[in-house]
Amino acid sequence: MSPWFLVLLLAVMLSPLAWLAPSRRQRGQMDVRLQARRMGVAMQLSPQEWPHWLLREPPGSCPQYHQARRRGQVDRWCYWQLEPGQWVNKWREPCADETLLTELQALPADAFKVEATDQMLSICWGERGAGAALEKVVGFLKARA
Repeated sequence: MSPWFLVLLLAVMLSPLAWLAPSRRQRGQMDVRLQARRMGVAMQLSPQEWPHWLLREPPGSCPQYHQARRRGQVDRWCYWQLEPGQWVNKWREPCADETLLTELQALPADAFKVEATDQMLSICWGERGAGAALEKVVGFLKARA
């Protein structure tokens, strides 16, 4: 057998192992998620139902960063980012609370949804612009939770 044939056979046998290695994008997402965990913010992939009127189509299963809320906070709200910096509720009315609106406008352009319930505050975020964008997301969650 020629040595080239052995090299080719070995390459064919080992090529499926290359598929198991994470891509550069997946490694970046893992790094962002680990940094968020170190900062005290939890993350989960959650299926979302998006309003039909959103201009850009968010992913079906979106990374949701969340923080538990302090006791006694009973305000509930949910806003979607229609365009960068433009936050609207489910009736497409702009955010009326000026302090909340300025905090929402500071979030990254790929933050799709921000929701506050009695128990937690969550942001559905596309995880682009890792370092500075993560700090904005974590800062918002810590300030508002």
